[in-house]
Amino acid sequence: PAQSDKSDTPLAQTPFSITVVPRALLDSQQAQTLADALHNVSGVVANTYGRRGWDDLIIRGQTASDSLFVDGLRTASNNRVAEQLFGMQQVEVLKGPASLLYGQVLPGGLVNLVSKRPEATPLRRAELGVGSDGLQQGSFDLNQPLSANGKTALRLNGLAMNADDPTDHVYFRSRWIAPALSLDLGERTDFVLLTSYQERDYIRQQGLPWEGSAEANPNGKIDRSLFTGEPSQPPYHSHQSRIGYVLDHRFDNGWTLHHAARWQEFGLDGFIIANNGLAADLRTLRRTATDQHYDGRTWVQDTYLQRGFATGAWQHTLTAGVDAFKTWEWNVQSTCRVGTLDVYAPVYGGAVTCPATPSRDNLSVVTSGGLYLRDRIQFTPDWQLLLGVRHDRSRNLSEDYLTGTNTRNDASATTGSAALMFDAGGGLHPYASVATSFYPNVGTDAQGAQFDPEHGRQVELGVKMELDAGTSLSVALYDLRRRNVLQTDPVNDGYSIAVGEQRSRGLELNAAADLGSGVSLFAGYAYTDAVVTDDGGQSVTTVGDRLYNVPKHSGS
Repeated sequence: PAQSDKSDTPLAQTPFSITVVPRALLDSQQAQTLADALHNVSGVVANTYGRRGWDDLIIRGQTASDSLFVDGLRTASNNRVAEQLFGMQQVEVLKGPASLLYGQVLPGGLVNLVSKRPEATPLRRAELGVGSDGLQQGSFDLNQPLSANGKTALRLNGLAMNADDPTDHVYFRSRWIAPALSLDLGERTDFVLLTSYQERDYIRQQGLPWEGSAEANPNGKIDRSLFTGEPSQPPYHSHQSRIGYVLDHRFDNGWTLHHAARWQEFGLDGFIIANNGLAADLRTLRRTATDQHYDGRTWVQDTYLQRGFATGAWQHTLTAGVDAFKTWEWNVQSTCRVGTLDVYAPVYGGAVTCPATPSRDNLSVVTSGGLYLRDRIQFTPDWQLLLGVRHDRSRNLSEDYLTGTNTRNDASATTGSAALMFDAGGGLHPYASVATSFYPNVGTDAQGAQFDPEHGRQVELGVKMELDAGTSLSVALYDLRRRNVLQTDPVNDGYSIAVGEQRSRGLELNAAADLGSGVSLFAGYAYTDAVVTDDGGQSVTTVGDRLYNVPKHSGS
């Protein structure tokens, strides 16, 4: 089962596309980052902005970088600090609109990471490793039961990693520690306290100019190890701490309660010198420089009740819940000046000058909450119907300290999903589903009016097959629409309008098999056709253009 489905239903009987990347696969691949894990998942593109120290991803052609969850709880409204994959037991990708269970998320899907938990059996594991590009890493994972039945246990995992990069002058330094404690509160109750702290120092890897790397340049090919920043620039420094808990209780009357909550704090300071395109001589690189400072806090909780019962011949599994989160983010940013760089004969040491007054100084506060209800109905031995509805309300407050102005965006929406699945026998489960999503747009148009929120809708047809205990196959066809996408206002420069539409259509194939003798298979293929279908009436139309960074064919 996937935790992101908020049930114990096996994946083969879930009428949506969910992929689980287990710890065993991550260990066998020696995966270091979330992007390494997501390369295993069909229809997902990761590292779309290079190795910049954040987690960037696209699911089914639509950006999903801010749709990150840990233990079923949203990390923040904006993803700023990369997740530490070593501390996770598995990675789950729920594809398509997921607002029914998770509220305001973009329609491509979301990623849920499940933390390592205390266990009933002792564990002692330590590793030292070296690798290419100066990789040096040490890690440990310890688990100690503290009671005879193992329900009270302590788990501690940690990591220290230093690494360079194929790009000159780029490096990464990571430190991670995660204590977790489970308590014995009785046979009917499971409780675990989850905490973590991490620090990251790094120089951002920002890629190369188009001409001379991806396309021909009359001056020749640019050295792939070229660093387009300044070796003396300050590195990024980030830290993130979390404390939360998960409580599950089974009542005598058949109801079960799940309640989880977490408090998170983060800080990020750094300096970026970015590629701004080559001059007419196709060798002089124009560069931009930005000094960035972020601080954030997030409180989040999710509580739901679940019970199975019968009405006549129909078997129901009812889930009713409420979730809420509030996140604060302070951002101070300065746009700085930096000289050009000859990409074929680089000379570093140019002066970087920053103004005394920042170009941005604001506080953003996002508050959101939702009520949701889902019923999984087994109305014959072979047919399953899933129905769900949700209502969300959100508020985004932004205070600009430079201008002394405040803006407020309120949004609400009702979303839902429905699915039908048939047990055809022999482990074959065809299904059809439809789901919708909601995501608030922030800001105002040229007339000062708030933007309507984004809405997503997906129709999916698929088949899941369990050939034996160790072999599963799945096929999915989908049509996904994202509406009210912000587009440049063709009449008023510097403003946007919320009229755009993007469409993704595709096919995904997945296979997992235990082939025996220690050999296993985890494979996927995706065909993704993601295009602009409404550009808001631009003078130079983009209708029909493919969305950036989305390959038509991908596989692993």
